[in-house]
Amino acid sequence: MLLKVAIKPTYIIERFDSCGIYLVGDILRLISMSNSIIRVENLVKKFNSFEAVSDVSFEVFEGETFGFLGPNGAGKTTTINALVTIAKPTSGKAYLNGFNVVENPGDVRRSIGIVFQDPSLDERLTAIDNLQFHGIIYNIDKQTRNKNIATMLDMMKLTERQNDLVRTFSGGMKRRLEIARGLIHEPKVLFLDEPTIGLDPQTRNYIWTYIDRLKERTGLTIFLTTHYMDEAENCDRIAIIDEGKIIALDTPENLKKMVGENIITLKTEDNDKAKKEIQDKFGISLKQRADAIRLEVSDGEKFVPKLIKETTVNIDYISLWKPTLDDVFLKLTGRAIREEKADASEQMRQRSRMWIKRR
Repeated sequence: MLLKVAIKPTYIIERFDSCGIYLVGDILRLISMSNSIIRVENLVKKFNSFEAVSDVSFEVFEGETFGFLGPNGAGKTTTINALVTIAKPTSGKAYLNGFNVVENPGDVRRSIGIVFQDPSLDERLTAIDNLQFHGIIYNIDKQTRNKNIATMLDMMKLTERQNDLVRTFSGGMKRRLEIARGLIHEPKVLFLDEPTIGLDPQTRNYIWTYIDRLKERTGLTIFLTTHYMDEAENCDRIAIIDEGKIIALDTPENLKKMVGENIITLKTEDNDKAKKEIQDKFGISLKQRADAIRLEVSDGEKFVPKLIKETTVNIDYISLWKPTLDDVFLKLTGRAIREEKADASEQMRQRSRMWIKRR
């Protein structure tokens, strides 16, 4: 049955019963709810007695950028490893492009491209040799392989450096080449596992410029893991994962609405006295972290002058800002994501990177 649904007086869309309406920002998308490219059901992954991923369930729709946001050791990479058939789930089910990741690993691998967290290029080869080798492994015929390589090199602005050894590339250029390599075989889903880790902010922005251009041209589905809050803003939807569990899943804007419209942080000459005074006068729930008081209000610009006027304790410092995803993580977990320390495997990665740079 064909249904007509009025969204606004100026918008009429048509859909079938099996379809749903998916909103991202100001853009209205029509996506079939049965057309999920990834479906995960009660996924569990244990390492001996340690449960790295605990009963995780979610869907990713075709064409969206879906993000896993969380600290090191939260279960982001372990989840990806299960989805791309590197690690077998302890229990639960996962499907990618309609294929069960355990029962049909070959079909899953042909459906995906991967940019790993750790460098995986052969730096003794040229850029084009790395891409040719990848295409041959995927059994792509020569004509199609050469065409796709030329397209990817052009898209990533690497054509002029295609015959240079990879060891002469900057970190950002290597990342762009890894993204190009992951797309040579025209996958349905591109997995980006911490794609800009270790890069400076300017290079990180350049990488996302190329990824956005890629999305515009191909409509590719992207599955991103990151612990950079600003990077997660590029996602259509975000799952916040902590200690192996998804604790929230929504659009970035909706997640930030969980915190409130404005956040105020202040330091006073007597925080304990100020905290009690503010609670008594305004009835607002406060949090104290280190030497600062934090409160959430609906209209900060009007509230701050009133707060300063009616607080008898001297205020040394006060700031007002709109909530970020870091604030969402803080509200949900009670700690900031940047407070997390690198686990043993991450420390090993960092030492490995330093050793490679010395060679």
